[in-house]
Amino acid sequence: MLGERATRFAPDEGGSFVEVCALCHEAAAGHGWVKEGSPTSPSVRSQPRRRRSLGALFDARRAEPTGAPVAAEPVLRRLSEPELLTVEAADLFNSSPYRRTVEGIAKSLGEPSASIVPLSGTNAEMVVTVAWDISWYQYRVTFGSIQPLRLAERGHDLDEIDPHFRVWNARLEPDGRLVPAVARG
Repeated sequence: MLGERATRFAPDEGGSFVEVCALCHEAAAGHGWVKEGSPTSPSVRSQPRRRRSLGALFDARRAEPTGAPVAAEPVLRRLSEPELLTVEAADLFNSSPYRRTVEGIAKSLGEPSASIVPLSGTNAEMVVTVAWDISWYQYRVTFGSIQPLRLAERGHDLDEIDPHFRVWNARLEPDGRLVPAVARG
């Protein structure tokens, strides 16, 4: 509208800017559009997630996700809610570019310790920690978010990691897949 104050957003990284009215700012941000002049950091593009079975998560021969529905897996029906969240967090990690990052580091530093634990609070967030003797990475999983997985922290000394996140309840496969230690049936 004439006289209405518009803000410029970029729908695509490096793309041209478009004018967005004040009422549509939230919708533009929700679609991952970047406001002109705002600080940005590298982000993982949200792609539609393909669900897969728990069997595929534990099968060392499968490096890439399959289209098998999770609900059909009998083991998943027996898992508790916290265990299901752990499996979902591992699934998100395994379908992300971070998987290749830790796979490369593991080739140099050896097998890491790994954990997937809930973040205390009311949100259903999980924290994935992958740690070696001289380096560690911590990822935050926020289910239902535009960017469900992000690098939250990293460091060099294992003592920097809160003891709550040092419950080593997962392992990293040689191909970088994170496998939680949950009941297998």
